[in-house]
This record gives sequence, C-alpha cells and structure tokens, in this order.
Amino acid sequence: MALPKTARITCAALLLAAIVGGGFYLNRPESSAATQSTDDAYIQADFTTVAPQVSGTVDQVLVRDNQFVEVGDLLATMDDRDFVVAVDATRAQVEGAKATVVGLQARLVLQETAIRQAQAAVDADNASLALARSNRARYANLAADGSGTVQALQQAETQLSVQLAAQEKDVAGLHAARQQVGILKADIEKAKAALSLAQAGQDAAQLKLSYTRITAPVGGMVGQKSVRVGAFVAPGKPLLAIVPLDATYIAANFRETQLARVRTGNTVEIEVDALPGETLKGRVESLGPASGVSYSAVAPHNATGNFTKIVQRLPVRIRIDPGQSAAAKLRVGMSVTPKIHVTETAL
Repeated sequence: MALPKTARITCAALLLAAIVGGGFYLNRPESSAATQSTDDAYIQADFTTVAPQVSGTVDQVLVRDNQFVEVGDLLATMDDRDFVVAVDATRAQVEGAKATVVGLQARLVLQETAIRQAQAAVDADNASLALARSNRARYANLAADGSGTVQALQQAETQLSVQLAAQEKDVAGLHAARQQVGILKADIEKAKAALSLAQAGQDAAQLKLSYTRITAPVGGMVGQKSVRVGAFVAPGKPLLAIVPLDATYIAANFRETQLARVRTGNTVEIEVDALPGETLKGRVESLGPASGVSYSAVAPHNATGNFTKIVQRLPVRIRIDPGQSAAAKLRVGMSVTPKIHVTETAL
C-alpha cells in the first residue's frame, strides 16, 4: 500500500535532516566536544632509585620487597672496617697537626722572652759602653798631663773597643730575635693550613663512613629490590627503588586535535581498569611542551616527498584529588581512562 504524499514528503524531510545533521556532527572539530577522553593513560609516580655512594660488601639488608619505608629509614649496611681505619688515620693526622700548631705557638711565646733577654743584654752593653768611654776620656786626660801611664790609656781604649763589639753583637742578636717572630708566625699559619687540610680529610673519611649506612631518601614502597647480603656493590649501581604511592599522578597522551580547549584546572573523571565501578576525581595539572616523538634521538618527521600525516599525541599530567579512599589502591603502571570536562575549570 502506497503512503500518502504528505507522509512521503515528511519521511524524505526527516531523512534529509538526519543526513545533514549527521554530516555536521561527523565534520565538527574533535575539540568542540564537552569532554575529552583517552585510554592511552597510566598511573605514574616520581620514584627514586637508591644506589650506594661507595663500593663495598653488603653485610645487612633491613627491608623486604613491597615494604613501606619512611624518610631516613635504614635500608642496608655495608662492611665499614676499611672506612673506620681511614677515619682513625685521619684523626691521628688531625691530632698531629694540632700538636704542631700548639708547639709553634709555645715557641712564639718563648721567643718573646728571648727578645726581652736580648734587649736586656743591649741595655747592659749601653751602660758598659758609657763607662768605657768615660774611662777612656779620664785616662786620656791623665796621660796628657803626665799623671797617668800610656799603658792605662791603652787598656781603657781596648776596653772601649771590646764594649763596642759586644754591643754590636747583642744588637744583631736582638734584631735576629725579632725577625724570628715573623718566621714563627708564618710557620704557625702554615701549620694551621695543614690542620685545616687534615680536618677536611677527616670530614671526608667520616662522610664516606656514613655512606656505608644506606637510608631512604624519600618515603614510599620498596620495589625492584636487587640488593643481597654478601654482594659487592659499586657506586651508582641501583639497589632498589622507592615508589611514593601517596604522590601518584596520571600521564595521559591525548591526540593533538583534542587539546584546543583543554586548560590547566579542568576537572577530570578517572576510571581505573583495575578498579571496576570506582571513579576517581582529579584536575589537569599541566600540558606537556612537546609530543612524545619530539624527544626521539632520530627525528620521526619525514622530509621527503612521500609524506603521510599522522595525528600526534601530547602528554597531559593529571593530579588526583586527595582524600579519596580508592586512591590508596593505585599502583604505578595501571591503565586508566581519564575524561576531561573542558567546560569546568578550577576556581
């Protein structure tokens, strides 16, 4: 039975409207949608790899796989006998350097006494020299008027010469004693520098000794543990990793065509594959500065004639809102599906 003409016209109009509407819907920009989602997203955390700073043999391992640790907790210890010996040796060097400084300072005090003695000798020479000059003048006058002998005059002149020589000797000794003070002060500064060097060596030895006790730099769960008792370890060789599960976030890779309206602070609904029925809340924390392939060692961009355009993906970091009980069940590497509400932003 044929439809009435009016019904046929109505059906045709509806079909045309559906085709036109479908065309508009399919051709609209992907970024115009109220939400943007991707399944190329995973739980991440900035975990810390723990490695020794000195080489040696492990004698204790104090943590288990998947154990929670706090900052500063002792993870493992190394045989420290060589390092203790090094600390003792540097301590002896420090004590020796201190003794040298004390000895030189004592010599400096003694030298001040020597200077006073030399000054006293010069003062005595001055008094003796004054007397010798007086005697020479007296005997010269007596010899001139015949009251004294020439021999007495010669003895007075000889005594004056002896006193002049003694004064010159003692004055030179006084100058040498004073110059010795400068030499001792320079030696003291040199000894103090040697003491500082010895103390620095002791500090370095004690620092290396402290490295034999490997502690947790951050709090979190122990993972990837490879350290064993009796193993010889070298600086920089990873022993274990500490994953801070209380600071997890989501690294989501969105197509570039989805990000035109995504902004920092947009609210996000997060579905976790491992937690069916659970929906977490979060917010867009930041958008990456470059696509993943931009960091490749070999440029992926084709510069020749046969080019095929590929939509790139850019990383978006999503912060998980605190205070959600389900967040305690998250583990690094879990797959998630975040849905960003591009019309909702943080206040």
